[in-house]
Amino acid sequence: MHVTVLSDTHAPRRWRSCPPAVAALLRGADLILHAGDVCTTEVLDELAGYAPVRAVLGNNDGPDLAARGVPETLDLDLDGLRVSMIHDSGPAKGRLARMRRRFPAAELVVFGHSHIPLDESGDGLRLFNPGSPTDRRRQPHGTVGLLDVRDGELVRAEIVPVT
Repeated sequence: MHVTVLSDTHAPRRWRSCPPAVAALLRGADLILHAGDVCTTEVLDELAGYAPVRAVLGNNDGPDLAARGVPETLDLDLDGLRVSMIHDSGPAKGRLARMRRRFPAAELVVFGHSHIPLDESGDGLRLFNPGSPTDRRRQPHGTVGLLDVRDGELVRAEIVPVT
């Protein structure tokens, strides 16, 4: 299963339409995960043109996304891999332990909010933040995440620059 992971697209201020480098990574995806701050339902519609989309609410997402059924957190089974999603995982200090307590069954927690790409493991849990493809803040590049899952195992996790 090929999964493309996005967060913090911040439409329409930062995302007017899917950037070509992001679109190239969406082609061939089996699933798209968006870890919040989508900001408009049109982004979800656009992404759905590439693959099924699952998203969580971010702090900049309004009632239109909630009315569409986008939850604050989400638990998924990706080909046997237990994945949880949340937008804001809180401060970096203590994050791994905090996410382990919050999502005790998860093997992978996908989050966003900071715009800082992260791929970190410990205590039987992997944390993955794809960064932002459109609002890099102090990061050198806008980024997107790629995950490959096979038979319940995360066989590849990569953060890819798109700017």
